[in-house]
Amino acid sequence: MAPIDLGDDPLALDRQVCFALSVASRNVIALYRPLLTPMGLTHPQYLVMLALWERAPRSVKDLCATLQAEAATLSPLLKRLESIGYVTRTRSTDDERLLAVDLTDAGARLRSEAEKIPYRVVELLGMDVAELERLNAALSRVIDASRTALDGR
Repeated sequence: MAPIDLGDDPLALDRQVCFALSVASRNVIALYRPLLTPMGLTHPQYLVMLALWERAPRSVKDLCATLQAEAATLSPLLKRLESIGYVTRTRSTDDERLLAVDLTDAGARLRSEAEKIPYRVVELLGMDVAELERLNAALSRVIDASRTALDGR
């Protein structure tokens, strides 16, 4: 492996991946907020809905794996989505430990409105779709590399 060269100041804020990811995440999520508000969704709830629009019903365990989140994080999101009428949560008759999450009719119908969001975000960012796809691929590599590093601790 070649030596790592981090330049003259390895602690320069503008060179820190964690800083760039943090600011970019905060700013991009802020773009979503006014788009999601009319639907009564927060960004984390939107992520849950995206997973359910891909495939429903899903177990809480499956949602946790898909969204890379803990059950304790998802539980209040799911309760809120249920209270606003977008999902149902039901215990499995075969195994009461399993909780299935499914879309209600209102939750399924919401998808057609939500389909406008990615287009609007691309417009707001003013970036080419190809550039955003490359960024998404690079971030996926960062996620995989960090997960591997964390698993190897």
